[in-house]
Amino acid sequence: MAIKGKKSQKKPNSKEIVSVKSKKKNDILSESDMEDEELEQQQSINSDEGGDSGSELSLDGDDTYARDVLGGNDDEVKGSGSDSELDSGSDLELDSGSDSDSDRDPQAESAAIDKESAIVQQEGQDELQLNIKEQPDEFRLPTQEELEEEARGPPDLTGLQQRIKEIVRILSNFSSLRQEGATRKQYIEQLKLDLGSYYGYNEFLISSFVEMFPPVELMELIEAFEKPRPITLRTNTLKTRRRDLAGVLLNRGINLDPLSKWSKVGLVVYDHQVPYGATPEYMAGHYMVQSASSFLPVMALAPQEKERIVDMAASPGGKTTYIAALMKNTGIIYANEMKEKRLSKLTSNLQRLGVTNTVVCSYDGKELPKVLGHNTADRVLLDAPCSGTGVISKDESVKTSKNAIDVQNFSRLQKELILASIDMVDANSKSGGYVVYSTCSLMVIENEDVIDYALKKRDVKLVPCGLDFGRPGFVRFRERRFHPSLEKTRRFYPHVHNMDGFFVAKLKKMSNSKGVPGTYSEVQEEEEEVEEGSEIMEEEIPQQKQKKEVLKKEKKNSNDASLKRKKQEEKPATFEKRKKYKPPPREEISKAREEKREALREAKKKTKSSTKKR
Repeated sequence: MAIKGKKSQKKPNSKEIVSVKSKKKNDILSESDMEDEELEQQQSINSDEGGDSGSELSLDGDDTYARDVLGGNDDEVKGSGSDSELDSGSDLELDSGSDSDSDRDPQAESAAIDKESAIVQQEGQDELQLNIKEQPDEFRLPTQEELEEEARGPPDLTGLQQRIKEIVRILSNFSSLRQEGATRKQYIEQLKLDLGSYYGYNEFLISSFVEMFPPVELMELIEAFEKPRPITLRTNTLKTRRRDLAGVLLNRGINLDPLSKWSKVGLVVYDHQVPYGATPEYMAGHYMVQSASSFLPVMALAPQEKERIVDMAASPGGKTTYIAALMKNTGIIYANEMKEKRLSKLTSNLQRLGVTNTVVCSYDGKELPKVLGHNTADRVLLDAPCSGTGVISKDESVKTSKNAIDVQNFSRLQKELILASIDMVDANSKSGGYVVYSTCSLMVIENEDVIDYALKKRDVKLVPCGLDFGRPGFVRFRERRFHPSLEKTRRFYPHVHNMDGFFVAKLKKMSNSKGVPGTYSEVQEEEEEVEEGSEIMEEEIPQQKQKKEVLKKEKKNSNDASLKRKKQEEKPATFEKRKKYKPPPREEISKAREEKREALREAKKKTKSSTKKR
């Protein structure tokens, strides 16, 4: 019996182990239930397995044998082989149900959770970057077939944005990043198409911007147009001070700060809990809602007290009221507005802000010199009507509504208006004689081209605007060459100065004659000679230099002769001054009257004598 018992302990059957384990599992049951369960299990084992070992196990299946089988020893584990592994596996399966709380490993569970979350994140990143991974590492321009296929389907905004970034990156370092066989023109044409379709610009406008700005700055400009400009207020110094106004508005829930160092009356609004255009201070005329770029022309004009000033395009009155505030309601301002519908807004703002030195009129600006008189004003402000390409953030319709013909028409109108404004200014004014020209456009044909035209047609010159910031105007643009003094004009951009796109120029009238000034052509000739000299190579033969100098002198002499002829031909016809009529002395008048009377008397006598004879 002992030998058989040892053999059975070395190689116990799986069903016997299950019976023993179930006995341990049900220790919490009552003794009667446990005895019935053991009898049933023993009967099932005897029925399944016949033999001495099974019967002896069932007879000797006491607690000591169960503890020996469950606990075991090193010799039994080593000698059991595959049965020992089965014992350990069955122990885990059985004990996991009852002792799950005690045997649980929190570190292992947390590690498993972290592993699962890492897998989920990696799958998400792979899914997001699926399209990027499918593309080749080197950027390639799309073919004509690919572009046609894109045109058929809905626009892929993500793909367009990615392609725009790649093209801008390549154009910024074209020599090292360009595709083999591709030209700069191809990249620029593709950039125009993508920008037009992504941001909604027409072909003319996006082409104009591409010509004016490098690719990186072009993207900054277009992105700035997509965002609104800050809200700015101008303090009406006729009624209050900026410090007092800021304190009152802060108490009303309007968060604001001074605009900048260059303005003493501007306030910028960051946040407002009440409508800033309907406060009691606004209704009382303590401030005007006005864009920061509209301050610049008035600051360049620098009006003085007791002057005669003309605002040729005054509505809605922001610039006019600013001029009146700087003049302290002295002198006289002619606020002209051609469109009668806009006169009501102009007059209401003048009354609200307490302006009393302004005369409102409605005339065509080109005919205004005939109404107000030539050479009668001290200063003239011409905020000319324009295409509005600098205020796209306020009016997005400009992206598609303006074309080349519209810009040319505006340029023609602006040239007529600036000549009229120059004719109204008196060159002999003690304090003035200035014309300020401004537009809210970025087009060169509406800005530098107009000023250059005025310099050719009237005896005026450009002077500094008095503004410490802003970029200088173009002296040359593409094939155009302008007067070198156009560097004194100022350009303002949304992406640089955080205000609407604007152009400001200040002209000083030198004489009241309408003749063409001779200084312009002379300066242009000198500039051309400098350009020609810069193109000459430094390493030239001395004989060639002498020949070129002789040719230059001959050319200069011929040009001087032709210029003299032109000046003589273009000189206006000179008229002799009329001598003032001086009436004769009274004695001569009385003698003449007496002679007339005597002649009449003699004529009467002759007639009477002739009648008597008859």
